[in-house]
Amino acid sequence: TLPSTSHTLVISYLLLRRAIGYLGIALPFVLAIGGMLVDGQGLQRSMSSYYHTPMRDIFVGTLCAIGVFMLSYRGYERKDDIAGNLACLFAVGVALFPVAPPCHPTALERLIEIVHLIFAGAFFLTMAYFSLALFTKTDSTKPPTRRKLQRNSVYKICGYTILLALGLIAIGAMLPDTLTTSNEKFQPVFWLQSIAVLAFGFSWITKGEAILADEA
Repeated sequence: TLPSTSHTLVISYLLLRRAIGYLGIALPFVLAIGGMLVDGQGLQRSMSSYYHTPMRDIFVGTLCAIGVFMLSYRGYERKDDIAGNLACLFAVGVALFPVAPPCHPTALERLIEIVHLIFAGAFFLTMAYFSLALFTKTDSTKPPTRRKLQRNSVYKICGYTILLALGLIAIGAMLPDTLTTSNEKFQPVFWLQSIAVLAFGFSWITKGEAILADEA
């Protein structure tokens, strides 16, 4: 049996991981539904576009909360801590350096949007790294449990989903306007970002053993 202090720390780490995951899962739904209820607008072009709507505080606050949780996260090795610190920097960077407003952006606002996109891409890549490289690690001194192998499958699916969504967004950004204008009403960037964020969230709640916890 774990000592009471160690047991408390384990529970705290599990709750921290779940909190990160739940925030990620909730964010696209809260932005989309909240935006429709508050100002009656349809889906925005991207999740980041909600910065320029009444949902700004929700968007910024959630990203900053995720950043704080990431800063508090401690893994088994130094590289886990470094990844958590970088994820904090990238999440807060996405929140503090917004995309340009839709109407008549200035040169400075366009430059800030470039910084935003760099932070956003780095954040998603870090989340994929967590899922594919860090969460799948297994104690080499004992064989993985059946549930650990199942969790590893979830991590891999989530990690590759994040990379796929990010790749499709990048491909869409490189296509000529003549090919993308007709699809704008479907807001593909919002949906792809939402898929990536949901994958990130499910990976973290799995790491927090909200699902597929080891059998007693």
